[in-house]
Amino acid sequence: MQDPVSFYQHQIENYSAELSRLQKRLFASSMIRLAVFLAAGLGVYLVFGNFKWVLAIVLMTVGLFLFLVSRHQNLQYERDRLKALVQINETELRVLRRDFQGLPEGNEFKNPDHYFSHDIDLFGRGSFYQYANRTALGQGSETFAGLLMENSIVNIPQKQEAIQELAAMPEWRQHFSAIASLTKAETGSERIVQWLTSYSPFVPKIMKIAPWIFSVISLIVLVLYFIDLVTFSLLLLNLFIGLAISGMYMKKITGLTAEATRVQSTFQQYNKLLTLLEETEFKSVYLQNWKAAVVGETQRTSEIIKKLANQLNSLDKNNNVVYLFLANGYFLRTLHHCYRIENWIQQHGSSVEKWFVTIAHFDAFNSLGNFAFNHPKYAYPVLSSGEIVLKSKAAGHPLLHPEKSVLNDLQIKKEQFFIITGANMAGKSTFLRTASLQIVMANVGLPVCASEVEYSPIKLITSIRTTDSLTDDESYFFSELKRLKFIVDEVQRDTYFIVLDEILKGTNSTDKAKGSRKFVERLVASRSTGIIATHDLSLCEVAKDHPQIENHYFDAEIIDNELHFDYKFKEGICQNMNASFLLRKMEIVD
Repeated sequence: MQDPVSFYQHQIENYSAELSRLQKRLFASSMIRLAVFLAAGLGVYLVFGNFKWVLAIVLMTVGLFLFLVSRHQNLQYERDRLKALVQINETELRVLRRDFQGLPEGNEFKNPDHYFSHDIDLFGRGSFYQYANRTALGQGSETFAGLLMENSIVNIPQKQEAIQELAAMPEWRQHFSAIASLTKAETGSERIVQWLTSYSPFVPKIMKIAPWIFSVISLIVLVLYFIDLVTFSLLLLNLFIGLAISGMYMKKITGLTAEATRVQSTFQQYNKLLTLLEETEFKSVYLQNWKAAVVGETQRTSEIIKKLANQLNSLDKNNNVVYLFLANGYFLRTLHHCYRIENWIQQHGSSVEKWFVTIAHFDAFNSLGNFAFNHPKYAYPVLSSGEIVLKSKAAGHPLLHPEKSVLNDLQIKKEQFFIITGANMAGKSTFLRTASLQIVMANVGLPVCASEVEYSPIKLITSIRTTDSLTDDESYFFSELKRLKFIVDEVQRDTYFIVLDEILKGTNSTDKAKGSRKFVERLVASRSTGIIATHDLSLCEVAKDHPQIENHYFDAEIIDNELHFDYKFKEGICQNMNASFLLRKMEIVD
């Protein structure tokens, strides 16, 4: 079992050393480019007055300089990748110290009407999303959030196998994440897909061969000029003809160039990610199936995207005035690139969405594998179809510090309900969220915070945190009724594990007691399973008439005028409440 802390520290040392060596190569590369520029300037100075030699030096310098710039950009990319790898490992060390409040909170995924996400702190500051999410792509983050909220009990064994496989590949996962993090997505994947599917070509078909013919003519004219067989005016005429042909389409070229600049980085990085996927042999069926979605039958998908990335990169060179002037004037290069881009869009544009979805899914599962790697002592639920719904030994909440967390055993059978009573702050709400999160994590395929888990897959539905709505002119009580109605409707359609905290909080105690009992009996009759926390001790009486209901509690003791909690889950009904004591202790009442 690999120690995560030692692994991350070792990775930081290795990548920092590589980064230091690369910085020296980057400095040398900059000096070489400066030397070429100075040598070209000296050459032009020495032959100044001889236009042919000046032009020859300028053309050779531009070609060499473009090569050196490309080489320098590759070094810069490698530098940025190493920086990303260092940052990834530093982040993991901070998270293991429970310092994760600076990571994305996922507030955009909050949904009060969802089955459970609003109640169990799935999103927001200090949430499970913030703790576990390491996605590097926007679409990957959406996919990760979707997996957490999916409430699906399908393919859990396959997902467990996939997460276990990725957990055992920490260097591969970090390499994937580092590449993905370098995607400077000025345009989101949805916008790119929309652009590709709605694109209207403008380059005529003749441009498949016209730039090659024109380039040959231009090269012949250049050679004839340098051997004094044609005049400079013919060379200049050749240039103006090329610029005129390109100028006919310049407005649309400019629009395509602007779009290409926005999506270029995305395709370059996605090409690297696809290459990584294609070169990796996965053992788990789940990952194999997802990989199959991007493996081309006759040609590798990475090669297909690489062609587009290269054309987009070439089109981006139009931002260089010298290139724009000479390459288009003599070789019609921009029209050639535009034609090839449009041809690519027609052939492969409809497949891009599938490729993006696959990469996003791997990005999301990377986070799941990372979570499993960071928690080697967590247990993967053993799936069963017997009477046990959830049996956890030494269960805790993953967001609580292990040194402070009090672990409890939980065993609940099918169609059984626990009614939990207890003093304020004794641990009821934490226990509800612990049980709920174990079900969510188990359904996703993750290991859970427990030493042993037996689990019969079931969907989750909760009502723990109800709020009123001023904008909808909706009272707290009415909001709660809507939530309870939602639960009643759902349990008629499917089987759920139901977690409730204090039924009918928004009404008076007598009405609350009657209504709560009737609602509990309705849930029992629906053949559901679940846990209900309450301060209403009278609700515990329902267990006398329904053997599938058990009473449990969390206790509090007053010792030497101080309140003490053991946070242990016990059988029976709580006898010690603490509201009056706390009011006196805080000098709110006498």
